[in-house]
Amino acid sequence: NVGMEGALYPMVTMNGEECHNEWEITHEEIHRNGAIAHAIFNYTNFTGDKSYLGKYGLEVLVEISRYWASRVNFVPHKDVYMILGVTGPNEYDNNVNNNWYTNLIAAWTLEYTQEVYNYLKQAEPARLEELVSTLGITDEEIAKWNDIQTKMYYPKDDLVPDVFMQQDGFMDKEQILVKDLDPKHLPLNQNWSWDRILRSNFIKQADVLQGLYTFGDRFTIEQKRANFDFYEPRTVHESSLSPCVYSIIAAEVGYEDKAVELYQRSARLDLDNYNNDTEDGLHITSMVGSWMSIVHGFAGMRALENELTFSPMIPKDWNGYSFNMLWRGHHLTITSTRDHVTIKQTGGTDVSIKVYGNVVNVPANDAVTIETVKA
Repeated sequence: NVGMEGALYPMVTMNGEECHNEWEITHEEIHRNGAIAHAIFNYTNFTGDKSYLGKYGLEVLVEISRYWASRVNFVPHKDVYMILGVTGPNEYDNNVNNNWYTNLIAAWTLEYTQEVYNYLKQAEPARLEELVSTLGITDEEIAKWNDIQTKMYYPKDDLVPDVFMQQDGFMDKEQILVKDLDPKHLPLNQNWSWDRILRSNFIKQADVLQGLYTFGDRFTIEQKRANFDFYEPRTVHESSLSPCVYSIIAAEVGYEDKAVELYQRSARLDLDNYNNDTEDGLHITSMVGSWMSIVHGFAGMRALENELTFSPMIPKDWNGYSFNMLWRGHHLTITSTRDHVTIKQTGGTDVSIKVYGNVVNVPANDAVTIETVKA
């Protein structure tokens, strides 16, 4: 990426080089860079394989952090760092300043890079010394990352103080809800000009909600509910990436009917041709989204700090659901019905899991059943 330091990973590639041809995505949809860093975190957190960090992880994180450090804009009179001229996850709003999610994942990447650096200093000092020499990492550079991370700017608006603003000026747009649109206007991308779409407040896909999902442990249920209540009525879900994220947050905050509605939109996107584009092919993202809605949404699966946790709920018209997963060498089958949650292990060794906040020990080649907690 000419004029920048570090690495900006491509949005679309066939050969390792950027193959996307739209500047507002190629050069502006830079939150993807943070997604690469978060994939390293996800892999390490879920598998417990920290050897990856010294072998490959830190090198990638350093170059991504260098990109963010060269991409931010310091504003002296406000003593904050901003990220200007971006397209956030919501592709119906291009070339905006301070997309909340982009700023959040950039600051998180800088924080996580320092965390991995400090981990390797303790766990693999010789390897860290080698990486510091090879990559030319300096104490001044790390201090700069810390300064950016701690002084990152996040937009807000006094009109809706409990809501994280998607970007600067979002409330300057005419605020219309999707339910007030004549259905003949939908999907917007086949009925409106881009000029009209980009000036509207309508959101193509999860943006602020993507941040609440990705960094879910950093936000309260009240914050998630307030932002869901504000953004979902303005979201047209004209992306296969959108309904599953909203469904997961809806399940977490207790909006069962909305969680089911959005799960069905993900699961039936191509079957019911919601966005009038099934003829172009099936959305693999929507298939993954259906899995995510059940596993992360209705089953409430989370993995953090070496703990696997579940808080299953059953939608009122469902009898149950079941899925398999691999957790650090343990082959598990989770089955949730109206009355019971059963966790079965095939082979393996004893493993402790949290269900509804309580530790449950699942023996090797055995199953544990507990009562379903009703909402």
